Amino acid sequence: MQATVAFKDAEHATFYRRALERCGTADAYHKAFFYVMGLSRDTRHHIDQVFDFSEDAIRPNCLEEGWQTSGSARLTRLAFNLWNGWNSDGMATPYDLFDCEYAVYMLEAVRLRYPEYCRELPASLLDTPKER
Repeated sequence: MQATVAFKDAEHATFYRRALERCGTADAYHKAFFYVMGLSRDTRHHIDQVFDFSEDAIRPNCLEEGWQTSGSARLTRLAFNLWNGWNSDGMATPYDLFDCEYAVYMLEAVRLRYPEYCRELPASLLDTPKER
């Protein structure tokens, strides 16, 4: 059974599907990357500056471009980190990334990248132990 993906809005969902079609690959790396890149209008609009489709590679220098905002830079860093563990500028830690409006969707991207580890917990594990 395939899990449902939670999209921010219709533009996010459309971008995600088109980007996966464009790259021709829908593995966990690509799903997580394009899911994150689709969250912001800025990252959607500048996707060719962030990702090289012909080389199937990220473009870290895009973080220095004038269009980047604090929010889009957080998204870009998370997408790069989920892609290949990138943290070259030392700012791709949870502390640096998740303090923004996109946090809940960023966690969804982690679930897409690591589906084998992000399954639903059985109800018995969700029960909190009673204090004595």
